[in-house]
Amino acid sequence: MKIFLVGGAVRDRLLGLAVKDNDWVVTGASPEKMLDAGFKPVGKDFPVFLHPKTGEEYALARTERKSGKGYNGFHFHADENVTLEQDLQRRDLTINALAEDEKGELIDTVGGEKDLKLRLLRHVSPAFSEDPVRILRVARFLARFACLGFRIADETLQMMKVMVEAGEVDALVPERVWQETSRALVEPNPEKFIEALHDCGALKILFPEIERLFGIPQPEQHHPEIDSGIHTLLVLQQACLLSSEPEVRFAALTHDLGKGTTDKEILPHHYGHEERGYHLVNVLCDRYKAPKAYKQLAQISTRYHTHVHRAFEEKPKTLLKVLELTDAFRRPERFEQFLLVCTADSRGRPTYENNSYSQADFFRLLLKKVSKIDVKEIVAAGFKGSAIAEQLHQKRLRVAKKYQLRCKPQSN
Repeated sequence: MKIFLVGGAVRDRLLGLAVKDNDWVVTGASPEKMLDAGFKPVGKDFPVFLHPKTGEEYALARTERKSGKGYNGFHFHADENVTLEQDLQRRDLTINALAEDEKGELIDTVGGEKDLKLRLLRHVSPAFSEDPVRILRVARFLARFACLGFRIADETLQMMKVMVEAGEVDALVPERVWQETSRALVEPNPEKFIEALHDCGALKILFPEIERLFGIPQPEQHHPEIDSGIHTLLVLQQACLLSSEPEVRFAALTHDLGKGTTDKEILPHHYGHEERGYHLVNVLCDRYKAPKAYKQLAQISTRYHTHVHRAFEEKPKTLLKVLELTDAFRRPERFEQFLLVCTADSRGRPTYENNSYSQADFFRLLLKKVSKIDVKEIVAAGFKGSAIAEQLHQKRLRVAKKYQLRCKPQSN
């Protein structure tokens, strides 16, 4: 029995990054030997065991053979005769197919160390094309390592395109697509995930609502980038600078979906894109069973972001309506997330990246001011039933009107 450290732990150490998890491959062993050594079995499709003390995963070296369509269509083989080299050969990228023996000596049979230096995401073998999940993984690794100068190797991107054309992506189940997408959202550059899917053609299959944005023009005087798809990527970049929360980043990614369905006759304007986008957000989130927190923030961001942009032009009753419809009084933390999305939207344009966004500050202070109105004073004044709610609304309206008039000179 021999044990090797493999994959991400070796890769990240060579890159000088913190190692979060250790994965191990065992050769010359059988499931019976692992059980006798105290390991606990957890693998369903192939033999994976948990170390009795550390809880880390130890997998028997294995080979795989394509036996059907999609990422579930594989037959795995693991026994004492499978070598480490055979196991590494089945992995997705060369930089993920590195190993170390028990003495810490590097084992590189596929050129992973060279690709680390070249900053390339390159597939190990033609077997890459058999698993559509690998398209998502490559895109996610680009989102993680683009900040270090990594790019997808030309031949790997070409293989991804061929896989898309062959219909492999159609076999992906929603749960796996969401899993990889949500993981990509917490990487340093999640916009690279979207770019990679767009470049290989997978975006139009997995996220047609986002794909439709590319090539759709916007008014140049407000959007120097013109293209709605490019704007979306820029907004996502800005959201990453403002927040590490994946819900905020997802809402930034989906806030303008309605622009992809604008009638061509009114382009480059996008009247009513907020309501069209609201519907598309629901469709996308339902398709991938997105968690409620993601869906709800995306909904209010899509529907009301332009109201925040027009904070100094809207009527006071509209300002108050935004606070009410976004449930800002009961959920101020989510309202703050919403304002971050609006800020990212404003800054997600060339030359606007470092601009202040006073509309967000205006809404923050407006919420504080109207929240200070005491309902007990209204009740003490003799109002009852529905009259209490009406008086509260009128008091809030007067505060909103007064505060807006005071802040209007700060409009940008």
